[in-house]
Amino acid sequence: MRVVIVDDDCLVAGALKTILEAGNEIQVDAVGSDGSEAITLYRRHRPDVLLMDIRMKNMSGLDAASTILSEFSDAKILLLTTFSDDEYIVRALKLGAKGYILKQDYNSIVASIKSVNTGQTVFGSEISSRIPGLLQADKSFDYSVYEINERESEIIRLIADGLSNKEIAAELFLSEGTVRNYLSSILDKLQLRDRTQLAVFYYQHL
Repeated sequence: MRVVIVDDDCLVAGALKTILEAGNEIQVDAVGSDGSEAITLYRRHRPDVLLMDIRMKNMSGLDAASTILSEFSDAKILLLTTFSDDEYIVRALKLGAKGYILKQDYNSIVASIKSVNTGQTVFGSEISSRIPGLLQADKSFDYSVYEINERESEIIRLIADGLSNKEIAAELFLSEGTVRNYLSSILDKLQLRDRTQLAVFYYQHL
């Protein structure tokens, strides 16, 4: 797996490179120090995953991610930061970043990169628990385009709120088996892999 690291703290960038290349089958193709360099390095190397800080001089990681994703819609960008800022989390979600984890969770960095590389969406546990409270449902998105009916839309919202199948079944007076069938149908219609991706899809389309 090929990775590009972008962080304006050269010591952090160096430490990350050492951690990633320590027997994890990860090759760091390049290291950059700001958002504009991230764009250049992404165009040059087309890495499997771009690991990038958010707060950087000249151009932030979020601005760089916006530019990269507008040019390469399949880019897998994992944002790594010391700041658990609500505004950053919301923007990262809406931009289409594949993950947002805190540097303090350094033990999970390698696993997060590998998960993002396989197409999963990764948000640190502290961040995931806050997502439902950051955004409120907006009915403007038309799920009928995906042939999602009203009951399925309701289940999507409850999943995004963090409810389990058992809790959804109790809420809607359904059996757990029926909820599982609904979830399977929803994932198929939206071409998503799991309930985490479904929750992220929901918030990205508010």
